[in-house]
Amino acid sequence: MPSKIFVGNLPFSVDNHQLEEAFKSFGEVISAKVIQDRRTGRSRGYGFVEFSEQTAAEAAVDGKNGQEMSGRKLTVSLAKKQE
Repeated sequence: MPSKIFVGNLPFSVDNHQLEEAFKSFGEVISAKVIQDRRTGRSRGYGFVEFSEQTAAEAAVDGKNGQEMSGRKLTVSLAKKQE
């Protein structure tokens, strides 16, 4: 069952590929998306990574939350369901 995580406080220079590369060691990544501002096209500083398995997502939260990426301390948690 796929599971998605939220990644906050991303460096503004990180793109989708770099986000995927940072998390693929935890398991199979289905998608990695850095959220961008609609008007400017610049990163908003957060994104989502979807894993093929729940256990990989949980391992990524445990392994990356609070870790630094390009001088910024990441905030990583399981994503909440959209309503």
